[in-house]
Amino acid sequence: MYHRFEENKYPSTNIKINDFKEHIKIIEQDNIKFINPKDFENELINNKLQRKILLTIDDGFLSFYENAWPILKEKKIPFILFVSTREVGAFNYMTWSQIKELSKEDFVEIGNHSHTHEYLADESNELIKEDIAKSISIFKKNLGKNSIFFSYPFGEYSNDFKKIIKDFGFKYAFGQHSGVLDETKDLYELPRYPINEKYGEIKRFKSLTKTLPFKYKKIFPEEKYLLQNENPPNVEIEFYENIKNLKSVSCYSNEGNKWRQSDIKFKNPNTLTINISEKFVGERGRINCSLRDVSGLWRWLGIQFVISE
Repeated sequence: MYHRFEENKYPSTNIKINDFKEHIKIIEQDNIKFINPKDFENELINNKLQRKILLTIDDGFLSFYENAWPILKEKKIPFILFVSTREVGAFNYMTWSQIKELSKEDFVEIGNHSHTHEYLADESNELIKEDIAKSISIFKKNLGKNSIFFSYPFGEYSNDFKKIIKDFGFKYAFGQHSGVLDETKDLYELPRYPINEKYGEIKRFKSLTKTLPFKYKKIFPEEKYLLQNENPPNVEIEFYENIKNLKSVSCYSNEGNKWRQSDIKFKNPNTLTINISEKFVGERGRINCSLRDVSGLWRWLGIQFVISE
């Protein structure tokens, strides 16, 4: 997941264009397949031994159109561009004319990223519904249809928000928790690796392209929107059976606003308990778990909680 390109005064959401070119080169040299969003379902289910990448860009900043689009267009590299309809045509954002130009290509999908891009997870269900309905109406007016792909603003969602997105007819919804897609994941809380100047550094990017899915049956609590009296949560992950070396898993969390190794133990052979001793501070709580696979690669699982005010 990318945002800005060569907007170097925004390092937390920016990638330098030379680094982006290097990312593309790494993917091509390693024979990793770029997934066309129009074939997403088939790619998710079939040919699992082929390493694949789905490229996504959030927000529709003008710097994407000016700096990254020419590269992707020349190589016909498929991607999803998620746009918030309120911002289209605003200063430093793409216009509908530019978005329509992209949408004509069969390797481009214009995904829905809400209307306002506010912290919708904090809002009432009615306000969320109004926002999404407005974005869909504007999509249909300008592009002739709405997308089946949705990206939660800030990667934040609750169970109610997920249900609203499903009820509006979306088939897939993406967060900003890190991890690798596979057919066992909830289609309405799909993970992505956020890439910026810090986390897009070449050595790290190479390591991300070699991560594997960490398959699990359930994560508790299922509700990722936490009220203050539920913070910190009691976290359990129920994994699928026969994951080799599962007892070697390690987890880190940002509890107390400081990343640290988590206190973990196994409730049973396939269920991991993560003891979060301090409250998550700020708007988001994160947990990342990794496991060295027998292949030498790393399995990776990210969890993101939204903390209510």
